[in-house]
Amino acid sequence: MLAKPLLLFAPIVLFASAVIDAREPQSPSRTGITSPARSTSEHKIVRARELGVPLDGTPDKFNAITDVGGVEVGYTTLIEGEGKLVVGQGPVRTGVTAIFPRGHASNDPVYAGVFSLNGNGEMTGTAWVEESGFLEGPVVITNTHSVGVARDAVIAWRNAHGGTDAQGLFSLPVVAETWDGWLNDLNGFHVKPEHVFHALDSAQGGGIEEGSVGGGTGMICYEFKGGNGTASRKIDMKDKTGAANTATPARSFTVGVFLQANFGRRPQLTIAGVPIGKEIPGEVYKNETGSCIAVVATDAPLLPHQLKRLARRVSLGLARTGSVSGNGSGDLFIAFSTANPGASDSEQLTHSVETIPNDRMDPIFAATVQATEEAVVNALIDNQSMTGRDNHHVDAIPHDRLRKILRKYNRLQSSRAPK
Repeated sequence: MLAKPLLLFAPIVLFASAVIDAREPQSPSRTGITSPARSTSEHKIVRARELGVPLDGTPDKFNAITDVGGVEVGYTTLIEGEGKLVVGQGPVRTGVTAIFPRGHASNDPVYAGVFSLNGNGEMTGTAWVEESGFLEGPVVITNTHSVGVARDAVIAWRNAHGGTDAQGLFSLPVVAETWDGWLNDLNGFHVKPEHVFHALDSAQGGGIEEGSVGGGTGMICYEFKGGNGTASRKIDMKDKTGAANTATPARSFTVGVFLQANFGRRPQLTIAGVPIGKEIPGEVYKNETGSCIAVVATDAPLLPHQLKRLARRVSLGLARTGSVSGNGSGDLFIAFSTANPGASDSEQLTHSVETIPNDRMDPIFAATVQATEEAVVNALIDNQSMTGRDNHHVDAIPHDRLRKILRKYNRLQSSRAPK
């Protein structure tokens, strides 16, 4: 078996958060990292709702993709160096994110569907997802020029953990990217297999960190500091009045969205219907060069064609924040359902699976749109300013100014503001 790597890179500042409740301070004994780039004890977590942003829908416990039972997230964050870019040496502002539908100990595929809003990007393995209807293994997200090493590392990790196809012949991992070259030494190829292994091995459920961690470390969104954002929605559904079994109690389902936000120009940014980007003008670069990768998880029993429909709805959530999905943006989305375990088991000739009729999916569509919108706003708000290569600097969105603008437009929910 492949040995687990020892992450002892003295000159590289690593932070692998995944994953325990992000409301608790990380400790070296829990992460295996002795030099974290930041810890939750140093960085006060403030998310959109706590800041007073009015948002539709009811979040689940953690308001994260990990509210969907079994979903686990792991990070490796790479931060090193300052000043002038020296290719191969840094500065480094990048990382890896790993998302497991049923946890990193499971090899049970899930029904899945994919959608490309704008294809100027990469998400490997999607041809087989489209063909088979299943996602086999994790979704890994990193920077544009680390897709190859991440894909190969996922194959090696799955081989070591017995997670290739049923015959042990091949693996076609889903690895996606967004471009972090404004802040990161992109052509220095700093992501190594051991960094991917660590993100995979450290994946856990519970609350997860957002902002500049994992694959989102060097990302920019609406010309503010961007990166990772997540949110969830809990919905109750029951049989229609007049159905034979109307006495059946309502069933609760959860939809969770995780995205790596690296898109948009400042004037486009809209939060809760307010033109925030026009109220806080600014420019980082002349042309948009970003993208958005989104992962939608649900425990609602949906089939692959229905999950493709769900992935499409990410587009509407992004549009609520102002995105036009520019020509240079790789906006690629994947949705999966953790329902129907064992559906891909070839030992059994036939399977009975559960599903929700198409004409009952509107609440699930709405939940996806709402969670996507909130995930983008969380990625902006739960973040910090960053300086990277060639002293390129990107500001985090200023909380006080955001609240002042929301109040100006009568959109601030003061009851949700931090005490």
